[in-house]
Amino acid sequence: MLPQRREIASLVVCEDDAATLEMLCDHLVADGFGVLPAPSASDALRFCRYNHPDLLLLDLTLPDASGLDVLREIREADGVTSRFDPGLPVIVVTGRGADADRVRGLDFGADDYLVKPFYHPELRARIGAVLRRGLGEREGPCRAGEVVVDPARRKVWVGEREVPLSNKEFGLLRVLVREPSRVFTKRELLEAVWGYRSPGRTRTLDSHASRLRRKLDPEHGRYVVNCWGYGYRLVDG
Repeated sequence: MLPQRREIASLVVCEDDAATLEMLCDHLVADGFGVLPAPSASDALRFCRYNHPDLLLLDLTLPDASGLDVLREIREADGVTSRFDPGLPVIVVTGRGADADRVRGLDFGADDYLVKPFYHPELRARIGAVLRRGLGEREGPCRAGEVVVDPARRKVWVGEREVPLSNKEFGLLRVLVREPSRVFTKRELLEAVWGYRSPGRTRTLDSHASRLRRKLDPEHGRYVVNCWGYGYRLVDG
């Protein structure tokens, strides 16, 4: 009986050049990854939406849309209506190597940026590094009083009651529970959960915090405390 193949992780490989796409997929499969080849932006978005990959390799020049538009679509997702994971690790792999392009890609939310032509072992190392960072963020449940957050399984409990949350609500709670006695500024939370670089005036955080508070404690609205004019913190309740 042949040994069962165990994939290291599932990758969407978005690249419009057929030869480059085939080369990338062949090497990555040989490295032990599962790959979903995506020759267009629409293919990449479809795979990211329905196949729940662990990482996206993303070219910027695509036949039907800019790779930056793909990146924006993912990072601005709420994780509910769109079904994208806004925290999906993304490595841009592109021929556009100007400093302005690099900065723009990172500002849009890319976890790493690699310019073609590249050395495949370097790409493999960068994939491993980004995946390890993501795993490190997901390790270990956190507790604040009765509230328990398990990032690895994406579950939340208040006492014995499991609380279903949207992706953004979960992301907000996940930040707060790491340091439950600390007051996080609105800017810190908008950058950490929504990726906003220049938050400006928005009610997004306040509306999500209000819904999170009601879900954690429908009767008394404890746990998520609004520090007026500054930000939010978590209490033991």
